[in-house]
Amino acid sequence: MKLAKNRKPLTTHFTKYHTIYIFTVILFITGIIFGAIIVNSMTFVQKQDLFFYLERFFLSFLQEDPIAKQSLFKNSFLYHMQFLSLLFFLGLAVIGLPIIWILLFIKGVAIGFTVGFFVNQLGLLEGLLFSFSAIAPQNLIIIPIYIIASSFAMIFSLTLLQSMFSKRYKQPILQLFSRYIGLFISLVIVISLAALLESFISFEAMKMISDRIIK
Repeated sequence: MKLAKNRKPLTTHFTKYHTIYIFTVILFITGIIFGAIIVNSMTFVQKQDLFFYLERFFLSFLQEDPIAKQSLFKNSFLYHMQFLSLLFFLGLAVIGLPIIWILLFIKGVAIGFTVGFFVNQLGLLEGLLFSFSAIAPQNLIIIPIYIIASSFAMIFSLTLLQSMFSKRYKQPILQLFSRYIGLFISLVIVISLAALLESFISFEAMKMISDRIIK
């Protein structure tokens, strides 16, 4: 019974705001597709220069085993926490909506470009294998978190707009704000798990695969 009661607010929330979540997912997927298209628009020289730089970067970075893992965890956690903090404050600002859309779109572009570039340079199988070892483990957590955070920031911003300009639509802002803070604190905690995956599992996977692929 308690489980059913706990599910009811979530079901009501997703039913009410499902269009926002769908829009967020579509925007992110559009960014991924656009990122893959950018790879095809690059010249041969640009691709070779970028691949040479990335090859040197991976080889030098993966050789520094103990230091690299600690540094990667710290940098990854701080980066994701800063990105979530930016989404949090943009949700508080009424004019933050278009910036949230742009940031989420750029995230999709980055992932689409990464996968598309390595597939283009290394071939389908090896490119997918390397790009997924580099980005898949942590992004299984990060992508849903970014989508949830962006959607909730949009919901909060739209709620503020409706409360400001519509007399018929009034919600307890303080109550919603406390939930807003609680959600983002929870997401920051979960982000630490993604940073852990990135610094250990992805690191080891990249090291193992790069030894075979990148000479």
